[in-house]
Amino acid sequence: MELFDAIEKRHSYRGGFIEQGVPRRDLRRIVQAGLQAPSGYNGQSTSFIVVDDRSLRSAVAAIVPGEVVRNAPALIVCLADPLATRDKEYSFFVEDYSAAVENILLAATALGYASVWIDGALRRERRAERLAELLGVPEGLEVRVLLPVGVPAEERSQREKKPFAERAWFNGYRAPETQS
Repeated sequence: MELFDAIEKRHSYRGGFIEQGVPRRDLRRIVQAGLQAPSGYNGQSTSFIVVDDRSLRSAVAAIVPGEVVRNAPALIVCLADPLATRDKEYSFFVEDYSAAVENILLAATALGYASVWIDGALRRERRAERLAELLGVPEGLEVRVLLPVGVPAEERSQREKKPFAERAWFNGYRAPETQS
């Protein structure tokens, strides 16, 4: 799939998946897209755990509720190292993992898979910490995002976006025209 098609088709998929695994070669390609993302100071503060083992996926689903997690044939857990650039003036770990996750979402879409960026649910009930314990994440790394990946069971599309003229301008900010 061409890049701009993937951007147009990428959407947050929260439905079920067909009962078909995601081949490891595809998972490697998807995660490699995340590893290729830019990072502040080239700190490369983002890493990933790919969960494709059925019993481990079930254990993750027991921590993070929802059909999309429960039925996903693969899960990608995004880890961030807030101190990767500790000797520098600034830390860009949030920007780093955000760029990596977007690359992963686009790569998954380009290969015909669907996913959704799960973040807020990890902040409740110590879910991120519980996932870290389950997956043996070393101290100093944080579980930040969970990405279920699979072939979607139903066709969905990206929600409508506001037009260019309401969100982007050349050579300075222009207030969007208000409707009366």
